[in-house]
Amino acid sequence: MRSSWMLAASAALSLGLLPPAPLAAQARFNPVIDLLAAKKPVFGLYAPANRRARPGQPAPPADSMKTMAQLAQEALAYKKVDYIFEGTMEYNFDQSFPPFTEFAKAMFDGGAVSGGRNARAGHGLFVKTPEIAPDPAVATARIGKQLNEGVTGIVFVDVLSAEELKKGIAAVRFSSKGGTRSANVGNAPARWGMSEKEYKERADLWPLNPKGELLTFTIVESKEGLSKIREIAAVPGVGVLFPGAGTLRGVFTSTDANGQRKFDEVAWEAAIQSVLAACKEFNVPCGYPAGAADIEMRMKQGFSVFVIGWGEQGFKAVDLGRAASGR
Repeated sequence: MRSSWMLAASAALSLGLLPPAPLAAQARFNPVIDLLAAKKPVFGLYAPANRRARPGQPAPPADSMKTMAQLAQEALAYKKVDYIFEGTMEYNFDQSFPPFTEFAKAMFDGGAVSGGRNARAGHGLFVKTPEIAPDPAVATARIGKQLNEGVTGIVFVDVLSAEELKKGIAAVRFSSKGGTRSANVGNAPARWGMSEKEYKERADLWPLNPKGELLTFTIVESKEGLSKIREIAAVPGVGVLFPGAGTLRGVFTSTDANGQRKFDEVAWEAAIQSVLAACKEFNVPCGYPAGAADIEMRMKQGFSVFVIGWGEQGFKAVDLGRAASGR
């Protein structure tokens, strides 16, 4: 009876009477998107960096300085993180971009992407890009250069309006996808372990394109941006929305008549919660720059994407967050 049924089914399939078995889903290249789609928390660390000289202080000893390759290996050796966050290009792009290219090359040369037919980034690489608003054309060129190094995410800083964010999002997408990114792809396909054709198909923005492998983070860190937080959160393709908690501390700090600095913690926290409320209203993942002292609290509030400082305290924060989430 069993063999007769199997022969009948085989015949039916050959005649097109039964649907073929579904094909296996293509492996997702960007692990952060997998986690977001599954509604799981995401943990990222700032890239390890050499200690910088403080004003009025002597420079660190030359023999304590690590090469970009050494810093990349240090980043790759830590396996509990979902992405590495590189923030040096926010203020002086021209000065910071060349060492970043060295770091990116070392990350990919060192195994940031597993090879084979279904390439996958073991460590996603997210980078800050300077403000978009002053000159969107320049911003588009900068973002293209960053993407051409194989990054998986672009982080927009100090976003002031929905219109500004839309221009940033367009800069991430090729013109064939409705964006403004140049057709030049630089080193990105090789670093992703795929052909240029496949890269151009997959290097689009999630969630606008459900099959896209690129993601944006948007940081709001001014009163002007906060006043438009709902419009910003409603932009299609926003990705993840962050309150810039560190910068906002300065925004909500004033100097009194006696020259004393006064931090308005109540207003600061209200600003953070306004971003979280907008995330919840528009079903956008909400991020936070957490540490060991507050990551569990922020997770309970509803934040789910974290960027954390490199080092022992940062590793502790990742452990606490993973334990609290069951990851």
